[in-house]
Amino acid sequence: MSPLTKKRVTFLAGFLLYFILLWTLWDTVVIYPVKLFVVLLHEVSHAMAAMATGGSVERIVLNANQGGAAYTVGGIPFVILSAGYLGSLLWGVLFVMLGFSRWLRPRWIIAGVGLFVLLVTLSVVRSPFGLFFGLTFGGALLASAKYLSQRLNRILLLGLGLTSTLYAILDIKSDIIARPELRSDAAMLAEMTGIPTVFWGFMWIAIALLVSAWLLRWVARKMDQFELDPDPPEA
Repeated sequence: MSPLTKKRVTFLAGFLLYFILLWTLWDTVVIYPVKLFVVLLHEVSHAMAAMATGGSVERIVLNANQGGAAYTVGGIPFVILSAGYLGSLLWGVLFVMLGFSRWLRPRWIIAGVGLFVLLVTLSVVRSPFGLFFGLTFGGALLASAKYLSQRLNRILLLGLGLTSTLYAILDIKSDIIARPELRSDAAMLAEMTGIPTVFWGFMWIAIALLVSAWLLRWVARKMDQFELDPDPPEA
């Protein structure tokens, strides 16, 4: 086995192991903070879709039960409702791709994500728990950028990206397909279009699986240009 093939196999095996661990620990306290972060990205995606289609954002709320809501005015409802899970999927892809950047240090990217979380929290999050979480998580990311190594920041960035990508599969399965009676994005789309809730759930999962497969192929191609471990010395 060539070194490149071995590197690719090792990464794919690591990804599979991460997915299994994520699936196993999905409802435990270990994954809880990251899930809340992805819920925040989900709601931010609704908010961004509202603004992109001519609407505005009143507030975002998060609660300790991993629930959230984005309260918007105007915009195109179909686009806004579709943006939640698909948005968290695209955030995940972005984080993974940035994790392989040869030009931006992982520390800079994690610091940027931390500042983004703090800005969103202070600007539009209006629930007490959401404010507490956003300020705490954003501060933790800034601390990671300052005190952890480039390699650990890269691993953190990839972990956040993979979790956000896989969330679109695991949470859709839990909240839409397994419990179609919930008042979810898909349920509201069903009311709007007359197309059943489970249709939207299966469609979003199919999109998530296709995007995940593309992302894995992209990463595999990147492995011949990129080494995860060594970082150039700090200036």
